[in-house]
Amino acid sequence: MKKAIIIGATSGIGKGLAEQLVSKGYKVGITGRRTNLLEQLQSEKPEAYLIKTFDVCDTPTAIERLNELALELGGLDLLILSSGTGDINPELDFAVEKRTIDTNIIGFTVVADWAFNYFETQKHGHLVAISSVGGLRGSRHAPAYNASKAYQINYLEGLRQKARKTGQQITITDIRPGLVDTAMAKGDGLFWVMPVPKVVSQIMNAIEKKKKVAYVTRRWRVIASIMKRLPNRIFEKM
Repeated sequence: MKKAIIIGATSGIGKGLAEQLVSKGYKVGITGRRTNLLEQLQSEKPEAYLIKTFDVCDTPTAIERLNELALELGGLDLLILSSGTGDINPELDFAVEKRTIDTNIIGFTVVADWAFNYFETQKHGHLVAISSVGGLRGSRHAPAYNASKAYQINYLEGLRQKARKTGQQITITDIRPGLVDTAMAKGDGLFWVMPVPKVVSQIMNAIEKKKKVAYVTRRWRVIASIMKRLPNRIFEKM
């Protein structure tokens, strides 16, 4: 039986991926900050889930709980990093920016490093992280969010390069969603907001194919291409 850990499985994409993995025969460790939501998910199939409650921003506890979870699972084949936060912040309230930085950069890094080191020790494994199309350019509406996603994209690329140098069977997958119908989709005039089940299905397809980078849903690849090529003089007026 394959084993997986999902960071941020209380709702949305993380929860959907947990359910998909269990349906495919995985034993899944689910984590998050809200124990009651983890327990609700576990109640659907108690023998398939293990629970650890922690906040990725509490880095010593995160490492301790991940070690416990991997031991209780009896190994680890796949870790999906789905936790994240971000808010519209036109006033540049530093408390909002700091919350985003703490979760999307510090919390992300401690989990990604733990997973890579674990997989390097056992000489195989698959790290999947949910970044964002937003990481391709800056945003006047949510500066820290887009910047933190750019950090994640580059960090994952660095880990992919590092994995290649080791010569071991370590796969790094960067999932870049557009707008998804979760609490993370904020702001007015949103378009192409994709339903969670469709997004989860495409993410699972990317995981099974061990893709390096996947845009979900696929139409967001078009937007990404436009964003990357848009001249600065035009982008700065948006």
